[in-house]
Amino acid sequence: MKQVSLSELRAMTDREGLILQGCGGDLQEWIDGINGLFTECGILKNGSSFTEVSTFEHDGCTNLLFPFEGVELDVGKLAIWRLSTHAQFGGTWLSDYVPNRLGGFVQEQQSQAKPDCPLIGADGNVFNLMGIAARTLKENGLAEQAKEMRERITTCGSYDETLGIIGQYVNIISVNEEQSSGFEMTQQF
Repeated sequence: MKQVSLSELRAMTDREGLILQGCGGDLQEWIDGINGLFTECGILKNGSSFTEVSTFEHDGCTNLLFPFEGVELDVGKLAIWRLSTHAQFGGTWLSDYVPNRLGGFVQEQQSQAKPDCPLIGADGNVFNLMGIAARTLKENGLAEQAKEMRERITTCGSYDETLGIIGQYVNIISVNEEQSSGFEMTQQF
């Protein structure tokens, strides 16, 4: 079982899978139980099973991603199972979870060049860094991305995750690099 980050999930633009939310206890027991149940119900076909399952944390819950690659499935039966057990397992598709819970896939942001943003050497207060990055995005015509970035940051759980999110939207450079390029930072009141 592999631990994946939220950033890695947001980069899975060409993948699909089943996400079960709020999995507690021994995660291998969950994987074995789902493989057994899906085999018994005819969802997994021809001796196929989920072997490349990933786990991730979000909103205080441990979640499992069962990717569809390399697995023979009856997707119709799986869809019916997911709908009928949603209250129990919080089952959802990866393609629904990422846009609705994580702010969308990264592909949309990577299609545009990220603007340079002078954060290295700036006051490291998370709100200050978020403000500088948001202003940089707006100044480069990316107001929608600035809003999305702020929303993601305000719901993330750590300083490191905040820095990772900011780095998905802007190219982080040193304050000194910006000053040497002839640009002067001025404080606005």
